[in-house]
Amino acid sequence: MSKYLYFILTLTLLISCSETIKQEEVSPNFIFILADDLGYGEIGIQGQKWIETPHIDALAREGMILTDHYSGAPVCAPARAVLMTGLHAGKNPLRGNSEWRERGAVWDFKAMLDNPNLEGQRPMPDSIVTIASIFKSAGYKTGMVGKWGLGAPNTNSIPNKKGFDFFYGYNCQRQAHNLFPSHLWRNEERHLLNNTIVNKGKLAKGLDPNDEQSYAIYHQNDYAPKLMHEEALKFLDRNRDQKFFLYYASPLPHLPLQAPKKWVDHYRKKLGPEEPYLGNKGYFPNLTPRATYAAMISYLDEQVGELVAKLKEMKQYENTFILFSSDNGPTHLSDQADIHFFNSTGIFVNEKNRVKGNVNEGGIRVPTIATWPNKIKAGTKSNHPSVFYDYFATVCDILNVEAPYPIDGLSYYSALLEMPQKTHDYLYWEFPSYGGQQAIRMGNWKGIKKNLFKGASDLQLFDLSKDPKERNDLATEYPEIVQKMENFMDQAHTTAVQEKFRIPVLDQK
Repeated sequence: MSKYLYFILTLTLLISCSETIKQEEVSPNFIFILADDLGYGEIGIQGQKWIETPHIDALAREGMILTDHYSGAPVCAPARAVLMTGLHAGKNPLRGNSEWRERGAVWDFKAMLDNPNLEGQRPMPDSIVTIASIFKSAGYKTGMVGKWGLGAPNTNSIPNKKGFDFFYGYNCQRQAHNLFPSHLWRNEERHLLNNTIVNKGKLAKGLDPNDEQSYAIYHQNDYAPKLMHEEALKFLDRNRDQKFFLYYASPLPHLPLQAPKKWVDHYRKKLGPEEPYLGNKGYFPNLTPRATYAAMISYLDEQVGELVAKLKEMKQYENTFILFSSDNGPTHLSDQADIHFFNSTGIFVNEKNRVKGNVNEGGIRVPTIATWPNKIKAGTKSNHPSVFYDYFATVCDILNVEAPYPIDGLSYYSALLEMPQKTHDYLYWEFPSYGGQQAIRMGNWKGIKKNLFKGASDLQLFDLSKDPKERNDLATEYPEIVQKMENFMDQAHTTAVQEKFRIPVLDQK
């Protein structure tokens, strides 16, 4: 072989190796898909028998199921605050849902349309840096569609001031109690929709509850989940040639019961006749509540499929880290979403005091799937205990950047790669609603305290490896485990900045 040919072959090999290393060093795109009130057992891959979720199931087959992944809280706003900040509920500035009622008629849709200062929830402090800001600092285009709930339009705590280049959706989680709202927000401007404001309440007197036309007023023109999904696809299109982070915070399947007709009709045939839901002061009436609830989940599944198809068309799917999860467990309003019929919590308990709003497994352990074909092996599972505040740490780990302040999260990147994974000493939750609650997980042990607004509460202790339904309290048998948990809980709690989120008995220690 001539020296010249040898030189060319060597150079080619070096260039090839360099390109391989470069390819491996390229940071992925990120999409976090957050369902709303989706139960642990409401997708096919988790054992759901009635509701069809082929696209979500396909994600699981192409990636990893995180069997022991938790939300940061058992209701909307604090769960999202934990996800965005990397701070657990013992340190987070937002620890519960608070509708900021002192502003006025905050539950009046017409009043909110006339005065946007009535919209939205309490803001996060200006000092808070969100995960979106981390992405933005790393050169990513950042976009959000869906439900925000972390700061009203007239505050500094809106998506566009908390790290997102683009936002389209509900600023206010109360507005999301109607999927045909008067408006959504595009960045900092209202986008008025072709819908009429409808008051919540029971089906009007004189209307036949078994006649489909009696419910026509609750199904109008501009369906928010469809509009937000279209904006998500456009965001991906606009950023096909650069790194992006998309936070897709769907309002589905959170009530009210409103879904595309094609899916409702599908489930009416599949599930058969059922009793209408006639409405109350909180949500709209519905002719076929089971069929509509299933339809909402299948429509979300359809949207997940379209996101994946868009990524594949863009040739970005292989290097996109998708995390699919839910903000908490299924609703306790079983007269509308029949969690008993659907076995919505799966291996946990379908009871009002153990689902959404509660720190039991059915309220905070959520269906979670991680897909990243370039890195995550298809068809895998991880039982590493992880939680929403770990996402912040995991992103920082992947991007090789430092968190802007001490966070509570621990990166689960190694678990995704099936490598040795460091574990938390404990996972922690506190919730200043539904009586006042605390919970801690330490290995397979789970500790729960409830009714804390009535004063000190004994810790209930459960072995999740044998008792995932949390039926057998072992506290008296393992006092040393209880004491260790008590010490960790004292260590985790700090006094909430907002008095609204304080649990007095925890601050008296």
